[in-house]
Amino acid sequence: MNARSPRPAAVPAEALRHPRSLKAFRGMKLLVGGYVALSVLTLVAIYLLRGDAAVVNDAVWVRAGIVAVSALLTYTFTVRAARGSRGAYRRLRIVATLMAAAIALVIAVPGPFPVWLKVEQGVCGLALLGVIAVANGSHLRALFAAR
Repeated sequence: MNARSPRPAAVPAEALRHPRSLKAFRGMKLLVGGYVALSVLTLVAIYLLRGDAAVVNDAVWVRAGIVAVSALLTYTFTVRAARGSRGAYRRLRIVATLMAAAIALVIAVPGPFPVWLKVEQGVCGLALLGVIAVANGSHLRALFAAR
């Protein structure tokens, strides 16, 4: 027998239209939008510089691809959370935190990543720290608390 617990209801629309909610989601969408834009521009730069092995190596390709995909997922989660999805809100918090931690490791640990990529990752990490701060703020945590 498969006894699944019922899915929690979506956040009420009036709570999502509260000025603090609107401000929080607007800020997160801007931060994550910047993260997406920078990630895509980085992939374009990597493609254009692909002939220079000192600037672009296999590790750069892999890392930039992972970051671009996670940025797109993060944006999707942000949009869905703004519509009231508790699951998307939870995923947003998890992915933003994991990617920020991974970025910190890329920057801190010596390895195959060139300085320019570490700088780009630092900017992405700052955007994610902003998302983490807003998403874990008291207003949104109360808004998405299970009822």
